[in-house]
Amino acid sequence: MLETKKIESHLNPAGSFDLADHPVPTGREEIWRFTPLKRLRGLHAEAEFGAPTSTTDWNTPSGVRVEVVEGDEARALRGVSGLVPNTRFAARVLAEVPSTLLVDVPAEAEVAEPIHVTVQGQDAGAAEAAHVVLRFGAHSRAVVVLDHTGHASLAQVVEVVVGDGSQVSVVSLQDWSDDAVHLTHHEASVGRDATYKHVGISFGGDVVRMDSNVHYAGPGGSAELLGLYFADEGQHIEHRLFADHNEPRTKSNVVYKGALQGQGAHTVWVGNVLIRQVAEGIETYEENRNLVLTDGCQADSVPNLEIETGEIEGAGHASATGRFDDEQLFYLRARGIAEAEARRLVVHGFFNDLIRKIGVPSLEEKLMATVEDELSKNVLKDVTEVGA
Repeated sequence: MLETKKIESHLNPAGSFDLADHPVPTGREEIWRFTPLKRLRGLHAEAEFGAPTSTTDWNTPSGVRVEVVEGDEARALRGVSGLVPNTRFAARVLAEVPSTLLVDVPAEAEVAEPIHVTVQGQDAGAAEAAHVVLRFGAHSRAVVVLDHTGHASLAQVVEVVVGDGSQVSVVSLQDWSDDAVHLTHHEASVGRDATYKHVGISFGGDVVRMDSNVHYAGPGGSAELLGLYFADEGQHIEHRLFADHNEPRTKSNVVYKGALQGQGAHTVWVGNVLIRQVAEGIETYEENRNLVLTDGCQADSVPNLEIETGEIEGAGHASATGRFDDEQLFYLRARGIAEAEARRLVVHGFFNDLIRKIGVPSLEEKLMATVEDELSKNVLKDVTEVGA
């Protein structure tokens, strides 16, 4: 039986499965004030979700179940992570999407290769919705990579259930074409003494907004929330996180890094951490760094921390937004390195340590190549033209 409503926090508005409890956002709401609603093509409001135009492919390692389920099985998976939606688009996805993509890793399984799920958008003019459930049995070990490319207008809910004692990584890559719009909510329940790593990576798309939430289903759970993003001219990329420490002796560590270039590039990072009264002995830290590469960009960074108990091991946050480090550039230029190469090295160094933390070697080279492609669109292009 689904819970009707979820307890409200200052950092996370009350949720409900009843669509009537979710009026269409106006942009004045705290959780929507940064998002350009007029560019969402109605995904946040009343856009009619048609039959999927995107194609979804995956590999199936031995012992793992990956398939699209419907009917009673799909309905039973709605809210399986403990998600009670606090946005209209998430409530609509759970109410209206008839099927669910289920990735089911059994207890005790150790999956050697990453489970790759690739979503290839075909039509940005067609609104569509998707529900994904990633379920990891107790003491399992696995990595799931969700890779989004192509043209789409997609409202999506991803639910993650991490069993007790599991060691799990979920990587979501948003490398859409320039016309894509993507609203997605990721909700994870982390079991007793489990380790969960979530990585949100956003490069492409016209508007991308990812809400990444984590709460705990038992004491001793640990969550590492990593992210990187690169916004170009006119792009809006928004990452919102909520770590709900609702169990004692839990941990969360958040590190997000972003770069911006081009007129009208806009990034938003909102990091919310709630330490409830019962959550004694917890540790949490969140960090966001933004590198502004050209004029005409805007980076909003909002860390929030709400503490209801003084019996904690540690809690803190850091946020910074700045331009190229002139000392780093001078150091490199003084050693005979051309300006374009110096700028490239600084940006690669900015992202490199975070990319190494992802822990998926097959993605590392791809991500560094993507950073290179992004730089060639603006920063390196301008330097090369000036040098010519």
